[in-house]
Amino acid sequence: MTLTKKELVLTVAKDTGITQVDVKRVVQRTLDFLVANLKEGKTVEFRNFGVFKVKQRAPRRGRNPKTGQEVPVPPKRVVVFKPGLIMRREIK
Repeated sequence: MTLTKKELVLTVAKDTGITQVDVKRVVQRTLDFLVANLKEGKTVEFRNFGVFKVKQRAPRRGRNPKTGQEVPVPPKRVVVFKPGLIMRREIK
């Protein structure tokens, strides 16, 4: 089962009494902030939840699975997430 942004908004709105429109605006702004900071190469840390950071992957040689031919794979930036202590403890 997958949790969607809509389900998150509905749950928070129901639990807090804040309108769905306002909750959606806050959730979207939070996600936009997260992406903007990661794009700048910053680390985003939510205490006891986890840390998002951008890592650089080195270029490498890959292989085309159909032909077996080697192909170059360029370097790229990827987002990694390291769960915080509470999350690690709760999800075992």
